[in-house]
Amino acid sequence: MTQPFLPFAKPTIDEATIADVAAVLRSGWITSGPKVQAFEKTLSDYFGGRPVRTFNSGTCTMEIALRIAGIGPGDEVITTPISWVATANVILEVGATPVFADIDPVTRNIDLDKVEAAITPRTRAIIPVYLSGLPVDMDRLYRIANKHGLRIVEDAAQAIGSTWKGRRIGAFGDLVSFSFQANKNITCSEGGCLVLNNAHEARLAEKYRLQGVTRSGMDGLEVDVLGGKFNMTDIAAAIGLGQFAHIEQVTRRRRDLAARYFDLFGPDFEAQTGAQLPPCEMVNSNWHMFQLVLPARIKRADFMTRMMEMQIGIGYHYPAIHLLALYRERGYREGICPVAEGVGRQIVSLPMFATMQDSDVDRAVNAVKSVLS
Repeated sequence: MTQPFLPFAKPTIDEATIADVAAVLRSGWITSGPKVQAFEKTLSDYFGGRPVRTFNSGTCTMEIALRIAGIGPGDEVITTPISWVATANVILEVGATPVFADIDPVTRNIDLDKVEAAITPRTRAIIPVYLSGLPVDMDRLYRIANKHGLRIVEDAAQAIGSTWKGRRIGAFGDLVSFSFQANKNITCSEGGCLVLNNAHEARLAEKYRLQGVTRSGMDGLEVDVLGGKFNMTDIAAAIGLGQFAHIEQVTRRRRDLAARYFDLFGPDFEAQTGAQLPPCEMVNSNWHMFQLVLPARIKRADFMTRMMEMQIGIGYHYPAIHLLALYRERGYREGICPVAEGVGRQIVSLPMFATMQDSDVDRAVNAVKSVLS
């Protein structure tokens, strides 16, 4: 008997949240309104009272963060090549130049030694990415930034619920961007938020997300910055509020699932197969994804095909950004980030979502071992 398909990711929307969305639809107020305000208040409380503004994606949050930081033409921004392409695209959007620093082969996050080596007089900011929810060494990151007078825009798209030394990612640091896209630990279907430093930055974020508009009195309207159309709707915020009520439970479950993956793969898996497991980090990471780097002898497309034939959903996150056509056209070439290039060719993401059963992990591990054998 064929087993049901096990998806790579699966959002879970409970009935209370569905009812709340229906209430928003019936209310007649479906764009930004009271639900957005309530969601921002909930997020601010979660991040220790820091100002938080919500948006319609976790991409525009980074672009707006760069604009708030004053990054533009002539500036360089250091980032990782292993991320969703949006991380680098937003640098281009503000007219700055992405500088790719290679990754650490174990954590798969940006290598902070390479970051320091890449700093020039034109460097204005760093965008670290917390791949699969695993933070970089936050202490060292901010020592580097403070030493060189750089802004940090944290691409914490995957890191809601992650921590560093007992402190929530987003509760400290500079500008911190989160995503609530469909496969994230907490979703709004689409959306994101930006954690800011003060009321001035929060007001500027509000302008950038809605055409630069400032309203006053009954009919006063002024525009003094070039903004876009990036506001979150009350429909999305209602989903976010419903999801956020379960964040601690979701994070615990994902850590339990990751622990089961490690137990089932066992201590000899890497030596026997040549594949590389992720770091076994059960404190700081929220385990947004569980990723393997396949051995060079395996073609990733063949591996993915075999897994799908066994009814196991599989993804890959991500190819090296600097080797995509948009970046090759700008002069980026193979060889500048060799570790990232190797990982980008062979990384795969196994099923990981909060409503997975232990038996689902068993199926996924057995399938991986079967294919690699």
